[in-house]
Amino acid sequence: MNSAPFYIIGTERSGSNLLRVILNAHPNIDVPHPPHIMRYFGPLVDGYGDVSNPTARAHLIADILRLIETHISPWDITIDAKQILEDSSDLMSVVGAIYDQHCAHTGKQRWGCKSTFMVHYVDEALNRDPDARFIWLVRDPRDVAASSRKSVFSPCHPVLTARLWRKQQAEAIELMERHPEAVHRLRYEDLLTDSETTIRTLCDFLGEDFVPELLAHQTTTAARQGAELSKSWKNTAAPILKSNSGKYKTVLCEAEVAMVESISGDLMTTLGYSRDLDDSFPRINEVEVQLRNVLERTGIEFRSMREDKNHWRRWNRAVLMSWLELRRKG
Repeated sequence: MNSAPFYIIGTERSGSNLLRVILNAHPNIDVPHPPHIMRYFGPLVDGYGDVSNPTARAHLIADILRLIETHISPWDITIDAKQILEDSSDLMSVVGAIYDQHCAHTGKQRWGCKSTFMVHYVDEALNRDPDARFIWLVRDPRDVAASSRKSVFSPCHPVLTARLWRKQQAEAIELMERHPEAVHRLRYEDLLTDSETTIRTLCDFLGEDFVPELLAHQTTTAARQGAELSKSWKNTAAPILKSNSGKYKTVLCEAEVAMVESISGDLMTTLGYSRDLDDSFPRINEVEVQLRNVLERTGIEFRSMREDKNHWRRWNRAVLMSWLELRRKG
């Protein structure tokens, strides 16, 4: 069996949580909810000094374990810090050693990481595991913007989402050009309309047997637990929603669709998404974008306080990482 890790990359709100619980249903594959270690510590690691030095690395590991303790989807495992120190030499190998422990805890053969932000850390992942694989999950940017507008985990304004989508898709395209054998592009819309074929093709890429459990992800504990923690993850505990595309048509106004298409239009064409509007480039008021983003975010936070069980864990994580950033960069 293949034991090389894999990474789900792309942009948040593209169906990555759904894909995570699908693959986690495989008897050989462990895909825990990600604490996004590289996202949070990649920009901070230089502040720890030379982490090839065990003392500096021990401080880094201690802070990473504090992040995991505040994880918004708690892991049911206690990480052995001493073993992590022995099994690592840099930040990426710390990440790998932590995932190795989680995988051993589940008794499965290989692990996957659903931190889509790993699209920015592909070289680091390949340096640790030259046989690592990357599942590039793509979704129509207008639907990503519509979904992000209601999520506590993403920018709210469509302009900000479109810019993030463009940046991350461009990085994924460049990755596929450099490592075509290591990257599999999976369109979210194909996962909806032809689930079994899409998942079988993905299993072939990963070198895993297709098993029926992959089409019954909603019955797993991981799917139910995630859906109970946050409204943003509610669909993970439901069968694949074949009609869950084109939602932007009822969520975004025409001006917002035009802005998303003007920002991401050329990559939309490259990735097989047709534009609804012409090639006009609407004026974007940056002050208005930021103000509306703050206002919408405030409303989402109030909703999250009422409805999400992990709301305070998310705030605790934000406070922790803000303090670590001040400490390491200050």
